[in-house]
Amino acid sequence: MSVRKARAVWQGTGKDGTGQLTSDSGVLSSTPYSFKTRFENEKGTNPEELIAAAHAGCFTMALAFQLQGAGFTPTELATEAAVTLEKDGPGFKIAKSALTLRAQVPGIDRTRFDELAKAAKEGCPVSKLFNAEITLDATLG
Repeated sequence: MSVRKARAVWQGTGKDGTGQLTSDSGVLSSTPYSFKTRFENEKGTNPEELIAAAHAGCFTMALAFQLQGAGFTPTELATEAAVTLEKDGPGFKIAKSALTLRAQVPGIDRTRFDELAKAAKEGCPVSKLFNAEITLDATLG
């Protein structure tokens, strides 16, 4: 079992307040977040951006393991995750994570590649966390 930690500190109201996120690894260190970084374009981060980064990273690593197990070594796996936040009654919900993958994998055929990519999409721990639609647009070059 592995436990990873991050902390959030918030001061002020929801709309006018500000927060900082810090992770044990130090990658996030008092990183600012606020209403403006979440719903506007102020510099800083937001929960959806961090979830997108986690999903892209998790899926890509899962696919690397799937490919390795099948005897393939990718030259490059480049994934973007686009997380959609939408209104849900009085609040919001994460409704979708759209993965876009561009892959260079020598010697693999399209059918096998699609099978392994689908297994990675369904099997990565972050995908399992979501109660949302997950799509995958995979290009093998």
